[in-house]
Amino acid sequence: MTRGRSTDRPDRPGLTYAQSGVDIAAGERAVEMIKAHVRSTFRPEVVGDIGGFGGLFSLGRLEHADPMLVSSTDGVGTKSMLATLTGRYDTIGIDCVAMSADDIATLGAEPLFFLDYISVGRLVPEQVDAIVSGVARGCRDAGCALIGGEMSEHPGLLEPGEFDIVGFAVGVVDRRAVLPAGVQAGDAIIGLASPGLRSNGYSLARRALLERAGRRLDEPAWKGAHRTLGEELLVPSVIYAKALLDLRRHVPVHAFVHVTGGGIPGNLTRVLPAHCHGVVRRGRWEEPRIFAEIQAAGAVADDEMERVFNLGLGMLVVLPRGEAHRALDAVRSAGHEAWLVGEVTDGPTGVSITR
Repeated sequence: MTRGRSTDRPDRPGLTYAQSGVDIAAGERAVEMIKAHVRSTFRPEVVGDIGGFGGLFSLGRLEHADPMLVSSTDGVGTKSMLATLTGRYDTIGIDCVAMSADDIATLGAEPLFFLDYISVGRLVPEQVDAIVSGVARGCRDAGCALIGGEMSEHPGLLEPGEFDIVGFAVGVVDRRAVLPAGVQAGDAIIGLASPGLRSNGYSLARRALLERAGRRLDEPAWKGAHRTLGEELLVPSVIYAKALLDLRRHVPVHAFVHVTGGGIPGNLTRVLPAHCHGVVRRGRWEEPRIFAEIQAAGAVADDEMERVFNLGLGMLVVLPRGEAHRALDAVRSAGHEAWLVGEVTDGPTGVSITR
């Protein structure tokens, strides 16, 4: 007696991978489309071309007495949902690079190379091409090479049109130059402008604006705004890495602070030694209007806003007070608006936000 499944009958055609929801041909077309984006990021240290099983990068070309590799990985969170809802995919890759490249830069490291991982419900080459164009732009802004990546089709796990993106970055810093170092009471804190949310707080922003307030992504962000709410929420992250590296050539820096999840207090605390307290004074910088819109729509308390969002400061610099004005000049010359926003004082380790 034999047993078999109905799919084994010779009179029924065999299944293909495409019928299961994975289109190999679309993946091959996507790879061809993104090649120019990838090559536009290459540095002299990149060895070979795309298409291999791994990316090669020559460390021998780097000039460091005692080099240390620095790595970081991150994604864009639920900001990817807004890209899907608006159908705009060309900036989300910038956000992905910013999260990892700027993390590396806070240790005083130069970002060297980046890899991305893009998962989709259904692989549409034009969508992937738009996403990778943003990744490539982010890599150029950070000065790192895009030397590898992966695109993966997940039918049944993600719906057609849905996607997620994460990235992995590697940088290098001389052991003697690793930050933070030397943070002490009396130091000044400088804040660098962020025009939007970067990639943090989007679950709260969506809940407040879209669900509770019933706002539409295609309506003006606020009365008189020149951008839609969707465009405002998709403002890409500023990448600070090059400006931070350049700043260290002009002034002594004690610490850089990437303001991501946890807001200003949650991240500034990470560089403060024992018996040092950070004081940041709201009102010393221009907070983008979008934060007030979120707060009003969701009746969000001030302290909740402060620990979820960057409130317009994407990066902080801690340095000797006497160097603050030179640092501001250098950062502004690099194209970033910046302000003196606070100081380090004696006290219990932690951060106070005052007005």
